[in-house]
Amino acid sequence: MDKKIITEFLKNVELFKNLEEKEIDKISNFVKVENVKKGNYLFKQNTSRENMFMIFDGAVDLVKTTSFGTEKKLNKFSKYDFLGEGSFMDNYPHSTSAKVTEDSIIFSIHSSHINELMKDDSILVAKILSQISRIISRRMRQTTNQVVDAAAQYISGRTRKEHDLLGERDVPYEFYYGIQTLRATENFNISGVSINHFEDLIIALAQVKLACAKTNFELGLLSPKVADAIIEACQFIINGKLHTHFVVDMVQGGAGTSTNMNANEVIANKALEIMGYEKGQYEFCHPNNHVNLSQSTNDVYPTALKIANCYSNKKLVAVLKELIDSFKNKAKEFSHVIKMGRTQLQDAVPMTLGQEFGAYAATLEEEITRLEQNAKLFLEINMGGTAIGTGINADPKFPEIVTNHLWEIT
Repeated sequence: MDKKIITEFLKNVELFKNLEEKEIDKISNFVKVENVKKGNYLFKQNTSRENMFMIFDGAVDLVKTTSFGTEKKLNKFSKYDFLGEGSFMDNYPHSTSAKVTEDSIIFSIHSSHINELMKDDSILVAKILSQISRIISRRMRQTTNQVVDAAAQYISGRTRKEHDLLGERDVPYEFYYGIQTLRATENFNISGVSINHFEDLIIALAQVKLACAKTNFELGLLSPKVADAIIEACQFIINGKLHTHFVVDMVQGGAGTSTNMNANEVIANKALEIMGYEKGQYEFCHPNNHVNLSQSTNDVYPTALKIANCYSNKKLVAVLKELIDSFKNKAKEFSHVIKMGRTQLQDAVPMTLGQEFGAYAATLEEEITRLEQNAKLFLEINMGGTAIGTGINADPKFPEIVTNHLWEIT
């Protein structure tokens, strides 16, 4: 790749933004360019840190392997984002994995080059390490905020005034949700478990809102500026950000209205921020009039829930397949072990322990078939039906167009 392209790219990477042109030119000499196919890993959990990676094109998910062997997505990275910068400071093992989710062009710099650069330009290395320290500190603060209750992030004391049909309330300025979500947290303090514990549902809600924004723009109901901002805000949430601002209780009255409004308000306020406005300036992007346009809770919530169930089912099936493989391996391992088969709580006739484990595997394979059959029922969605299924307040073309967009997005 042409060196000029590499240096221009490096200028837009947060890690190097405080460097001079000649300093960036030095760093570009150490950049290795790779084409990485979807499904490969840049690094894996518990392996030594060796490289810092930058995404020139494509997408990478940061994932954590759970105790059950499944991968939980923590964040999504795209162009100009970087991972593994800690390798420039030590070779401590990675606590996460970086999985490439689409064919990507990746720039990497090996940690040994920093030692090499130290001999030539220690001031440049000091600048880079200083910036890395600030970035790691910021990421740690963000991680802490995601772990604790969202209310603990409210530290400035600043508020914004919002109103609904019941009156006015002061909403903490930092929060992306608004007055209706605030009321829901007070009215439905039931289980103590908020919807942000269910990542698949949050992502599915954002995907539905994204499809609706595209459809409303296509039908001429949203201006390009507002539509683009809503689309970007939805993508932001799909990539794993702002989930801590989905705070309503998982158990609530109103058929999911509070969940829908939580999504509408977070998306609207993020869209306002993208357009350069303050949170709460709903005259420029309103949770109901723009984000929820052509929709109601009665079509958004069931649709999002069905999409989330599809995602959850895929994860369940993947884990079941691993368990089936384990049972099949045990069936071979125990094929020579004789035991008594039992019926009616009594010893009956001989069998092998391998046959028993083979039966477990066969039974679970049938369960996967049933799960996949039932999951097909989730493919029938409600979009365009709005409040009671008559299509009121939605363009007659809306259902078909939004379904096509949702199909592409998911």
